[in-house]
Amino acid sequence: MDFSIRAANLEDCKDIARMIMELAEYEKLSDNVKVTQRDLEQDGFSKNPFFHGIIAEVPEQHRTKEGHTKVGYALYFYTYSSSKGRAVYMEDLYVMPEFRGKGIGKALMSKVAQLGLAAGCKQLDFTVLDWNKPSLDFYLSQGCFDVTADVGYHCMRCQGEALEHLAQP
Repeated sequence: MDFSIRAANLEDCKDIARMIMELAEYEKLSDNVKVTQRDLEQDGFSKNPFFHGIIAEVPEQHRTKEGHTKVGYALYFYTYSSSKGRAVYMEDLYVMPEFRGKGIGKALMSKVAQLGLAAGCKQLDFTVLDWNKPSLDFYLSQGCFDVTADVGYHCMRCQGEALEHLAQP
């Protein structure tokens, strides 16, 4: 199938927001999504963006029945590992169900890896739900490894009232 991968721009935020909701529904986490199209516009396309994005797009003749040509995305940002140095974190990798198995997800992930290497990164980090066997199998087939299983690290989070409480002196 013919598709292209390109940097996301401000005009893509509506489609990114749509696909974020699709991903959240697949992950059974749609109640957790609070990010809006406006948040994406401000946080990804300001002078100092909090994230970067790439888009997978198909030609008009392959658009969905709803008329979408933007069929996948990846969001990523740069971070730092105290043991390895520069790193890139892939927050999301998503391809619409009807376009899976056509190399789009691999191309998106490959582009994030290329951008990370070009920026001097030594590792690509991301999370995947433990029940998402198709994604786990895909990542393992790409040479990735399960940090929790192999090293023992757990991904931790502090948010909401707990974050507010933690921030108190």
